[in-house]
Amino acid sequence: MAKKENRMIRRRLVSSWISTVLTISLVLLLVGAAALLLVNARSVSDYFKENMQVSVILKQDVGEDDALAYQKKLDGLSCIRSTEFISREQGISEMAEMLGEGFLDVFESAPVPISIDVTLKADYVSPDSLDVVKAQIGTSPLVEEVVYQGSVVDALNANLKKISLVIGALILVLLFISFVLISNTVRLNVFSRRFTIHTMQLVGATRRFIRSPFVLRSAFQGLFAALLAIAMMVGGLFILRSEFSQLFEVFRLDLLLVVFGIVIVTGVLICTVSTFIVVNRLVGYSRDDLYAY
Repeated sequence: MAKKENRMIRRRLVSSWISTVLTISLVLLLVGAAALLLVNARSVSDYFKENMQVSVILKQDVGEDDALAYQKKLDGLSCIRSTEFISREQGISEMAEMLGEGFLDVFESAPVPISIDVTLKADYVSPDSLDVVKAQIGTSPLVEEVVYQGSVVDALNANLKKISLVIGALILVLLFISFVLISNTVRLNVFSRRFTIHTMQLVGATRRFIRSPFVLRSAFQGLFAALLAIAMMVGGLFILRSEFSQLFEVFRLDLLLVVFGIVIVTGVLICTVSTFIVVNRLVGYSRDDLYAY
C-alpha cells in the first residue's frame, strides 16, 4: 500500500514538474520571439533603407565608357552601398514595357539617357543626408539630374520610428506578462510543498538550508525550460526559412546567440528569484497560516 502511495506521489510530482516546465517554456518562447525582434530592429530598418534607390541620370551625350568610369568613381564613395549600370538600350526596353513599343515613334532620337541606380548605406537615408549626397553626386559634369522620392524617404523614416515604438511597447508588455506567468507558476509549484518546508523548520533547518535545494531545483527547471523554448524557436525558424526565405535577408542569424542568452537568463533568473521570495515567505508562516491556504 505504501509503495502504491509513493508511486502516486512520484507521478504527481513528475506531472507537476513537466506541466511547470512546459508552461515556462511556452512563455519563454514569447520572450525569445520578442528578443528576436528587438535585436534585429536595426537590421529591419537598414534593410528597408538600403533597398531605396537613387537614380543618377547622365547627360544625353555621355557615352558608355565615360558612364562606366563614373560608376567606378561612385562605388568608391563611402556613402554608397552599391550601384547598377542602366544602359541606354536597357532604359529603352524598360520604357517600352511601361509606355508601349511605339513610344519612340514621336521622337527623332532616343530620349532615354544612360543612368546609374544607386543604393545608399542606411545611415545616409535621411532627408538631410540625402541632400548632401545629391549635391555631392550632382557636381559631376556628366550628371544631368539626381532623382529620388523625398516623400517616400520621409514616410519610411516616420513609419520606422512608429514601428520601433510599437515593437518596444510590445516587448515590455510581453516581458511583464512573462514575469507574472512564470512567477505564478513557480510560486504554485513551491507553495504546494509548504508542509515539507515547515517540517524542515521543525527539525531545526536554517533558512539557507531550506532555501538552497528549492532555488537550485528551480534554476535547473528554468534552464531546462529555456532550452526547450530555444529548441522550439529553432524549429520554428527552420519552418519559416523554408516558407519565407526572404525573412532571413532581414534577420541576422549571428544574433541568435544573443537571443538564446536572453531566453536562458530570463528563465533561470525569474525562476530563482520567484522561488527565493516564496520560500522566504513560507519559512515565516506558522502552522496555522499554512493550513489557512
